[in-house]
Amino acid sequence: MGQVAVTINGRKYPVACDDGQEEHVTRLAAYLDKRAVEIGDQVGAVSEGRLLVMTSLLVADELSEAYDEVERLQDEAKTADKRARETAQVAVEDRYAGTVAGLAERIERIAATLEKP
Repeated sequence: MGQVAVTINGRKYPVACDDGQEEHVTRLAAYLDKRAVEIGDQVGAVSEGRLLVMTSLLVADELSEAYDEVERLQDEAKTADKRARETAQVAVEDRYAGTVAGLAERIERIAATLEKP
């Protein structure tokens, strides 16, 4: 199991992580640190706990917006896929409608010929 020391708002925290995930955890912590510093600059002196809660809420809000955007894009993709399928189906039907109608006429003529005494 890996371990990395991260710094958030000037304070170091030891964090355990899976082997090979140290760089990823460090990047995440750097992002949290950046956001915590931004919030600290905006609101002034607040307790460390309050600052971390505010930072967590901000990051959770960003994540929520990202999930909403992913859902919107998935819905758009489904709609586009449905339209493309419908368009393709109409194109295939249009392409072969004349051929099928011609074959139906030929079959009717053959049937009529076979029915004559």
